[in-house]
Amino acid sequence: MSSSEQRRRQLAREKFERQQKRREEARRRTRRITAIVAASVAVVAVVGVSAFMLSGKDDDKDGKSEAAASQSPEPTPSETESKAPEPPMTIDKKAAYTMSLGTSQGDIAFAMDASKTPHTTNSFKALADKGYFDGTKCHRLTTQNIYVLQCGDPKGDGTGGPGYNIPDENLTALGKAGDDGAVTFPAGTVAMANTGQPNSGGSQFFLVYKDTKLPPTYTPFGKLDKESLKVVETVGAAGVEGGAGDGAPKKAVEIKKAAVEKD
Repeated sequence: MSSSEQRRRQLAREKFERQQKRREEARRRTRRITAIVAASVAVVAVVGVSAFMLSGKDDDKDGKSEAAASQSPEPTPSETESKAPEPPMTIDKKAAYTMSLGTSQGDIAFAMDASKTPHTTNSFKALADKGYFDGTKCHRLTTQNIYVLQCGDPKGDGTGGPGYNIPDENLTALGKAGDDGAVTFPAGTVAMANTGQPNSGGSQFFLVYKDTKLPPTYTPFGKLDKESLKVVETVGAAGVEGGAGDGAPKKAVEIKKAAVEKD
């Protein structure tokens, strides 16, 4: 591989990680704003309506900035901050499971090995069993240097999650990182998105439709079958809305029904 191609891939990965950090900082800013607004509401009860109206204007201003950031078409895996415990372990940790997604672009299925990723497999089964993924969209496609379709966000903007986090798992499965700090996620791999911080996965995941180099910090927990990979490849080939390198896929992918079954 030429040094220029290695450099392009390195720059793409660095951009990917910077975007994650920016999104995390934006969420922290939103939480601070929420705390300030809550305090302002308490003060209103004592000092009157004028103070509330002033804080409301400030909140609206910053809220619009955060909304713009969350809608930015950047391939940034991000989740809400953990507020609840992960679901109780109910799966067979020695078994294999299959997650099936009935989507607007065709059926997508991938195998999960609970012996390697018990927390991830258990969480996805718990979420699928309660219909969490039903009616959601795969909100982000990347087509330059990083080739993934990202799904699992109930908000559809890259900031949604189930309210809890699950631990990273199976991080050594794809081998040791090279000098560039990356490993190859082969086409067909299904991995967890995260905020860029350890153990910050929630419900968002990405489907790799072409070999992609990324840091080994994303839990690889599934493998697409051949027909499912073809579906995702078709979505990738159609590109991103507006012709950008990342953003909403031109071929919209809605998950109509998700299910996880023991093999």
